[in-house]
Parts: sequence; C-alpha cells; structure tokens
Amino acid sequence: MNALVATNRNFKLATRLLKLDSKLEKSLLIPFREIKVECTIPKDDGTLASFVGFRVQHDNARGPMKGGIRYHPEVDPDEVNALAQLMTWKTAVANIPYGGAKGGIGCNPGELSLSELERLTRVFTQKIHDLIGIHTDVPAPDMGTGPQTMAWILDEYSKFHGYSPAVVTGKPTDLGGSLGRDAATGRGVLFATEALLNEYGKTIAGQRFIIQGFGNVGSWAAQLIHEQGGKIVAVSDITGAIKNSKGLDIPSLLKHANEHRGVKGFNGADHIDPNSILVEDCDILIPAALGGVINRENANDIKAKFIIEAANHPTDPEADEILSKKGVVILPDIYANSGGVTVSYFEWVQNIQGFMWDEEKVNNELRNYMTKGFKDVKEMCKTHDCDLRMGAFTLGVNRVARATVLRGWEA
Repeated sequence: MNALVATNRNFKLATRLLKLDSKLEKSLLIPFREIKVECTIPKDDGTLASFVGFRVQHDNARGPMKGGIRYHPEVDPDEVNALAQLMTWKTAVANIPYGGAKGGIGCNPGELSLSELERLTRVFTQKIHDLIGIHTDVPAPDMGTGPQTMAWILDEYSKFHGYSPAVVTGKPTDLGGSLGRDAATGRGVLFATEALLNEYGKTIAGQRFIIQGFGNVGSWAAQLIHEQGGKIVAVSDITGAIKNSKGLDIPSLLKHANEHRGVKGFNGADHIDPNSILVEDCDILIPAALGGVINRENANDIKAKFIIEAANHPTDPEADEILSKKGVVILPDIYANSGGVTVSYFEWVQNIQGFMWDEEKVNNELRNYMTKGFKDVKEMCKTHDCDLRMGAFTLGVNRVARATVLRGWEA
C-alpha cells in the first residue's frame, strides 16, 4: 500500500473519531498549492540537462509550511503529496507553529558533480523563491540533500530578499544552523522511546534493540541508546546486516561504518540475511530506513514487544492490525521521528531572534517537547479509546481543524 493511500486512510479514521463534518474534512485534505517547475542547467561537459522540480504546500492554518527537499530519481507526486500532508499532522502533534510541505527534484544526485548540483539547486531556488519564505514555507534537507544544499538555497534566496538565514533549516552551523540538529531525529527517537517505556515501568537500560537502517537517524539512535545502557543486538543498512546477541560494540561499529561506508565486514558480529533483521529476537524494534518494510508477509514473525517508527511509514496498515492483535505496541512515525522538525523549529526561532542557543538548551527543549507530545498523544488515546497511531493522528488533525475553523477558513 503506498504512502498516500495509508495517510489518507489514517486521516479518514481520525476525522471519524473526531466527528468532523465532511466539508471541513475535504478542505483539510486539499493541498494549499502544488508547484512544478522545469530546471535546465548546463552540465560540466557543456550539454544542457532538464530536470523537474516541485513543491507541494499542503496546509498553513497553524503557521508557515515546513518540509524537506529531496533529490531522488523517482520523485513520485503521490508520495510527495502524502509526505506534505504527513508534515501537516506531524508539526501539529509536536505542537510547533507550522503547516506541512514537501518537495524535491527528480534527479540522481550520485550522477551529478558538485558544481552541477549547485547549479541545479540555484535554478530551482530562482523558480520558487517568491513562493517560499521565512513566514511562508521553510524548506529543509531530505534524501539526497544536506547542509550544503541548504546553504546554496539560502544564498540564492538572499540575492532576491536580503540575508535571510531563517528561510531554510538544517543549515551548516557557520550559516546559522543549530547545534544539535544533526542528532535531533535520533535523539528524539531516544526521548520518545524513554517516554513509552516509562508507561510500562521500564527504562532503556537492559532492553534489547534492533535497528534497521544505519544512516543519520539509525546511527545516532544507536549511539544514544547505547550510552543509556540499551543493548543493540542487530543493525542493518544498504551494505548488509549484522548481529551479536551479547550486544554490538556501537562506538567501534560507528567508526567502521564511517571508514567503510556501511556496516558490512564489521568484526565483532555475525552476518545475517538483511531480510531477516526485522524478525530477529529483541524487545524493541526500530525501523529507521524505508517505508513499507513491515507488512503482512513478515508481521506475524516479528518478536519485538515494542516498535518505534523512526522511518516514515514503515508499517503497512495490514501489518498494524496483525501486530495489534499480537499485543505489540507501535509508537507511530508522526510522533516518534518528530525530533528533527522540532529542532528545525528551534533553528528557525534562533535565526529570527538572531540569538543562538548552546547545545544543552537545544537538547533540553527537545526533551520537553517530546515528553509533552507523548502525554498529549496518550490523552487522545484515552479520550477516543484508540491505539497510539490514532491517538497521534486525532491529536494532529484536531489541532489543524481547530486552527482552520478559528481562522474562518472552513467551507
């Protein structure tokens, strides 16, 4: 099931629980604006190449729209629509004053030189500069983009509008990026996991974890969980999967993964089939890679008691039903991975104030937001007698619906 179908399904279930009227429901689903632009650049060899860039701006009832820009060969309009919508609910669950957006360019960044990527980014910015802005739409990095991409967007945007560091987040710290942003999603996963385990009278220490995906989110989550005494028994990435039931030596693994661009070949572990990682024995499973990895084929075999969704949409709705019958508790992506966008908000706030925080303040504020977010989700679960996913969705949709009605926007 694709991301758009699943997101729409969750949205519909939430609106029923909230008893929203059908006109309001319809207006909440329709994107505010969809932008599609042609980006033509000279390549290094002098030939011209054309790429399609786009931005879906979903909702701005609660504040400026916020969401990543991805550079990927298969940029599917449906998926971008779903992710923009998901950002609307995610920012509302986190209770930060944003709406949702998502965008990108259909290209393969691995096949472009650094100067070609720079030209492409600048042309894209020229095409959309009057449709984004500090109080309109604030882009961030996503798949295939990073701090350098944000630096180019900031520079190009500033040529039209004057120096505006708050127009993008996830910037290099030298250009107004926030301390703690790099680790933010992984740290948010840690705080979310702590909040959930606390409900069950447990702590991170001594729990056995499996992490699928060892990119930015997975590796930071592994490092921080390891520091709290959690035992990480298996991890995987695109190069392969490794397991050590006594617990992996995470500092050594991080060093190995940096040097060898992946976990493959790590000495202190056995190699296992990457497809079996989700069904290995553990207490807590953290999918931190792609969407749709937990589905009806493997859901019955999952041994974890808790699943923390660090990736976007890793669990199919069919798997959701199978797992809830088994009594597995799933902490949904829309809450669990909101640490990144929360610290992006802190970065934006610091830029607008022209006053930067130290890392301790960033991390403490993030803990406050994640802890309060979990309480709010639990409150909705009690009110509507539903699971954590629906608790989070009803919380997000309700906040956006209330803002929409208060602003007099309902049809």
